[in-house]
Amino acid sequence: MNRARKIGGKKSKKRETLAIVTDQADILLRGYYGWNSRRAVQVLDQVFPKEAPVQPSLVIVYFGGNDSMGPHSSGLGPHVPLDEYIENMRKIAIHLKSLSDTTRIIFMSCPPVDETRVGSGTSELVRTNELCQKYSDACIKLCQEMGVGVVDLFSAFQKKDGWAKACFTDGVHLSAEGSKIVVEEILKVLREAEWVPSLHWKSMPTEFSEDSPYDLVTADGKRTLNPSEWTFHREVQWD
Repeated sequence: MNRARKIGGKKSKKRETLAIVTDQADILLRGYYGWNSRRAVQVLDQVFPKEAPVQPSLVIVYFGGNDSMGPHSSGLGPHVPLDEYIENMRKIAIHLKSLSDTTRIIFMSCPPVDETRVGSGTSELVRTNELCQKYSDACIKLCQEMGVGVVDLFSAFQKKDGWAKACFTDGVHLSAEGSKIVVEEILKVLREAEWVPSLHWKSMPTEFSEDSPYDLVTADGKRTLNPSEWTFHREVQWD
């Protein structure tokens, strides 16, 4: 059974991630606080070893928010120059592609921030949407060049009315509404990708979905109802 992992950090407190989902939808999460693409490249071989007997079916890569922060005069901090960020993301994509012929990749670009609320609180670190867009555009261009699926978070959030307040809890960290947008955009890529097998959730077989005498009993008491594929009870009806 395939496994899934996630590696990443937070910008300030915001999580930047590499995440995977597999055919069996087994997900093993990994998140590293405050990381950027530079640190991710350093541990790629440890988190995604090429000799692993089971490789992921899908890796979702999310870096850029920390990298795009303005540089600190000391040279310290999470900022990664744009050219290096592009090369780091290229290295990540090349490594992940080498894991197996069936490992698929989706990158998520740098999202915008609510500049009115995103005070740093740590010396002179700066977040601006001008910087966010540069890193987002660079990520999207790289993905187009490499044939990697990509989610344009910078544009996706701004399609919602009042996005700055609705999508973030404090200008940076995602609210429930912001998280829904991320999921919707990922599912859109999965649905449209011509991958065999498809990794969209509706195409995945439900494990242990056979009828059972232990399922809910119908009103007439004569049979049971198999709830394995039910989705109507969910607050959000993912497509």
